[in-house]
Order: sequence, then structure tokens, then C-alpha cells
Amino acid sequence: MSLESIPLPTSTGPATPESAPTGPRTSALTESGRPALWDRTGVRLALGAVLPLVILAAWQIVTATGLVPAYRLPGPLAVVQAGAELAERGELGLHIAISVQRVLLGFAIGSLAGLAVAAVVGLSRAGDALLNPTLAALRAVPSLAWVPLLILWLQIGEESKVTLIAIGAFFPVFTTVASALRHIDPHLVEAGRCFGLRGWSLFRTIQLPAVVPSVVSGLRLALAQAWLFLVAAELIASSMGLGFILNDSQQNGRVDRILLAIVLLALLGSLTNALLGLVEKKLLARWA
Repeated sequence: MSLESIPLPTSTGPATPESAPTGPRTSALTESGRPALWDRTGVRLALGAVLPLVILAAWQIVTATGLVPAYRLPGPLAVVQAGAELAERGELGLHIAISVQRVLLGFAIGSLAGLAVAAVVGLSRAGDALLNPTLAALRAVPSLAWVPLLILWLQIGEESKVTLIAIGAFFPVFTTVASALRHIDPHLVEAGRCFGLRGWSLFRTIQLPAVVPSVVSGLRLALAQAWLFLVAAELIASSMGLGFILNDSQQNGRVDRILLAIVLLALLGSLTNALLGLVEKKLLARWA
């Protein structure tokens, strides 16, 4: 008898889509085997582009007609020209590269730390009692509150910024994964122990596959939080990066560059989230 032959707990709830038809919203495939209309990539991309295009058109209309003065809201073309100006001077690519590097480093460090601490808190009652109250209190501290302390300890350098971003990425991963580990079906864990699984082998074989969806959700939240904390770090103490562009443009009255930085942050956040989505598919295919 092998571990794969362990009978999984059965659900007593409503029938699943495989056992009973529940309508088109719960089925990813049509009767012909093709993806449902709303699940087709082309349809989703087209629908996803509708709202940005509407916003862009409204932006162009209110600026071109003079409903909003240009010094308050420059038109889309002015924002593009501001980006081209920075690109010609070789500054735009450098600002973007520095911000992306900070986010990826902070996200990686914070996520790994969050996974490690979540394992301790989620799998150990002693760890939960010891660490969870303190971490719950630290989670409530606003991001800007950390900035003066980090500057005092680590000076105005990359260390303070990456550390702040790591703090932002830590808590979503920790909270999501620790909660998932605490709610793993105890029957599965007990079955694994009956087969002699302990420690790392039990975690790798039983507990980790059970929380992969929660890990992915935590990573998505952590990535979004990393971009938020990046702006907080670069607004306060930075001479490069997209947050610096925001702060410098505010002081110089360059609303076009402020909008440029906001658009770039939105695009970069969407791009990194899409890349994480590809990782999610591989993880779910391997473990879920």
C-alpha cells in the first residue's frame, strides 16, 4: 500500500460540476470541448482593454476641449512627450530598472521570510502562541512609520529601501500561508504520519500541496504590496526611481511627469502580476 492510495475525505456538500450540471458559469469548457466564451484569451484581452480605452478617450476629450486646464491635467500626448524627453536623456530606463530591481529584491526577501515564519506559526502551536501576537501588532504599523527608523539604522541607501519593501511583502505571505497551514485537513496529516512521514517529508508530501493555492494568493498580494512600499520608500529618501520622479515632479510642478510615473507604475505592476500568473499555473499543475 502506498501513500497515493490513502482515501481522501469526501465532501458532503453540493455536487461538483463534474457530478451535476450547475450552469455555464461553473464550466470552463463548452460541449464541443472549446473554452467557454468568457474564458477565451482573445475575449478576455478585448474586454480588459475596454475600460482603459474609455478612460483614455475621456482624458483626451476633457483636455482637448478645455474642460480641465492643462496645468491641472495635461493631455495623453503631453505625458507621452514627457516620457520621450526622459528617454532621450537616458533617464527613464534607469529609473524604471532601479525601481524594478528594488521591488524584485524586496519581494523575494520578504516572501521567503514570510513562508518560513508562516511554517513555524502554522505548524506549531508553540510558534503560534509565541510569534503571532507580535506579528499581528507589527502588521498594523503603517508603511511610512518605518521610514525614519530604517533611514536612521541603514542610512539613505539601497538597504533601507529594499528592507522596507521586504516588510511590505512579508505580511501578506505570512498571514495567508499561516492561516492555510492551520486549517489543513487533520485526516490527511494523520494518514501521512501513519505511513511514517515526519518533519520535512510530511511537509513536502502532504502539507505543502494542500496550501499551494494559498501560497500563490499570498505571493500575489505580496507583489502588489511591494509596489506600494516601493513608492513609500522612494518618495521619502531616493535620488532615483519612479517614486523619485513623483516627488521631484511635484516640487517642480510637472504634472505630466507625475502622470507618467503613475501610468508606468500601473503597467509595471500589471506586467509583474502577469508573470506571477504564469508561475502560478506551473505551481498549480505541479502541486494542486
